Amino acid sequence: MESRLHLGLLLAALCLIGARGAESVSSSAQGLDPRDVARLQWVTTAVVSPDGQHVAFLRTVPRDLEKDPDGPAWSGLWVYDIETGRERPFVTGRVEITRPAWTPDGRAITFLAKRGDDKHKALWLIPIDGGEARKAAELPTDLADYALAPDGRRVAVVAPEPEPKHRRKLQDKGFNQQVYEEDWATNRLWVLALFEPGEDPRPLPLTGHVHRVEWRPGYEHLAVSLAPTPSVDDSYVRQQIRIVHAGSGEVVATVNNPGKLAGFRWSPDGRRLVMIAAEDAHDPAPGRLMLVDPGTGRFTQLLPDHSGQVEDCAWLNQDRLLVLCSEGVGSALYEVTWEGPNMSRQRRFESLAPVFDSVTAGGTNPVVALVGSHPTHPAELFLWQTDRPGPDRVTDSNPWLARRRLARQELVHWTARDGLALEGILIRRLEDDGRPGPLILSVHGGPEAHVRNGWLTSYSLPGQVAAARGMAVFYPNYRGSTGRGVAFSRLGQGDPAGREFDDLVDAVDHLITIGVADSNRVGVTGGSYGGYATAWCVTRYSDRFAAGVMFVGISDKISKVGTTDIPEEEYLVHARFRPWEKWTFLLERSPIYHAGRCRTPLLILHGKDDPRVHVSQSLEMYRHLKLRSSAPVRLVLYPGEGHGNRRAASRYDYHLRMLQWFEHYLLGPGGEPPSPEVDYGLPEAAEN
Repeated sequence: MESRLHLGLLLAALCLIGARGAESVSSSAQGLDPRDVARLQWVTTAVVSPDGQHVAFLRTVPRDLEKDPDGPAWSGLWVYDIETGRERPFVTGRVEITRPAWTPDGRAITFLAKRGDDKHKALWLIPIDGGEARKAAELPTDLADYALAPDGRRVAVVAPEPEPKHRRKLQDKGFNQQVYEEDWATNRLWVLALFEPGEDPRPLPLTGHVHRVEWRPGYEHLAVSLAPTPSVDDSYVRQQIRIVHAGSGEVVATVNNPGKLAGFRWSPDGRRLVMIAAEDAHDPAPGRLMLVDPGTGRFTQLLPDHSGQVEDCAWLNQDRLLVLCSEGVGSALYEVTWEGPNMSRQRRFESLAPVFDSVTAGGTNPVVALVGSHPTHPAELFLWQTDRPGPDRVTDSNPWLARRRLARQELVHWTARDGLALEGILIRRLEDDGRPGPLILSVHGGPEAHVRNGWLTSYSLPGQVAAARGMAVFYPNYRGSTGRGVAFSRLGQGDPAGREFDDLVDAVDHLITIGVADSNRVGVTGGSYGGYATAWCVTRYSDRFAAGVMFVGISDKISKVGTTDIPEEEYLVHARFRPWEKWTFLLERSPIYHAGRCRTPLLILHGKDDPRVHVSQSLEMYRHLKLRSSAPVRLVLYPGEGHGNRRAASRYDYHLRMLQWFEHYLLGPGGEPPSPEVDYGLPEAAEN
């Protein structure tokens, strides 16, 4: 009972964290600018040690635009010491570390990385009490996932099969052709001894493409998720769990989970397995918590009537499970407790700020670590011990943020034209004089995603930077969003660009009515499905929008199916019909169909190597507008980028172009597009 009271105090205290994090700064301080966004750091993964004394965590550090070679952000390993209250860098600098974990005895941390002369990503181990990291296991290909055995001497690793030598020799001679969707590298599963390379390791004889593995405590069993092929589509909708023997690979139980699969966790005693998965094949998101019988593979829902989405879970001990959920724009925690073989009770605790992404626990008197963000800062590490009244934010990755003024961020409710209650997050103008002003509607992708009341500024989210420049930003959770249960997330199925995008226009009308938005100065932006919404708003609803910025967006619902790498996911959880069943309907729900009525200036940006929404979607949009509309349009392509930008330079360029476009058409003179040249403000890029 005492631990449950502590847990209740934990969530009650979360509301106070927002107040502590939102202390006022001088009115003369400046707001956030693009260079600030380019250097934001944040915490991603956290893992509590088995003894509850330390937390290993990863911190993402963007590359320095002036000093570093271009590329994706670095990811370093840090350790927070609970006794001293200090964090220490363990493996940092120009490194890209993934999958930190603790050895069973808690004396070392393992992680995946490519270091030194490594040709492939390997498993490394670094002692907690000092010393250099040592390579613990490797294969001739990159390791993708791993799980340490309870004995601490073996590891199950997931990696692609090595390419045959004869093929490598042919490639060296220029025979580098690709056979589409036939020459994939399939992930296999190996069990290796740590620090013993072995002569010729053999993978376990499993059928399919392996994604994840978890070793069952106290048993020679592994829980493994497999898909029929390495295709992205199969990884989305056809991953299923198999419980296999770690020595022979024999399947001892099959879990026929339908639809999408997120993660799974063994209890500390190995008696219970929980998974976060979809309710059925048509559930848009894997947000249901299931209890799996390890002997039979049968499973049941633990929170069957939950009206939110399960994000993560952590075992406090073998009979207590802490469950992290998204509910609306906030986070909630549940504790599920077993007495004997059956679950005896559930308890719910809630808070709206901060919003959390992950939870982990460790120690006899469990220490709980959470990673989450707040309207005043990106994701950080939070810590709670059962003998303390509430959680503490224990990292500050961007201390300079305290010297920036941030605009007010608030929850807004509105009602759709058919009576559906909806909500979203508004960032007001930093210098808000109470009169209507420019507004940017920022639409999330998916649509199986949702906006939460946390940090909402990034290279593609205008957020606080736009607010500092005099433009409010609204992030709507339209129908079909997650976070409000399965039924709500299905409301947009079979009706693309229908009521789901009418919700966006209704949101704008509401913001005009309450005096936030000037009806003549409303912009719209979004990526992926949000890019589809942007394209729809500037064509079908062109009279309502003064500017648009479309990112990796959909313009042709027919050709999209024929060019994407997830056609089955599109069919099962979005369209619910095939294109050839409704050709005309899909054409009419395509922005290119309405291109002739476009009068809204549109900036289109797309990665040239995008497999999800093929770059041809943006090419079609651009060409149709050029041929059939007089509206200004510009297309910017990013070589080497896929479904979203990863490199520092392309992210910074995107951010500057987005702001330039909106400032020109919502704040400035409008008319002809601004110059295609961008001033990056980098000394070495300036002309001599």
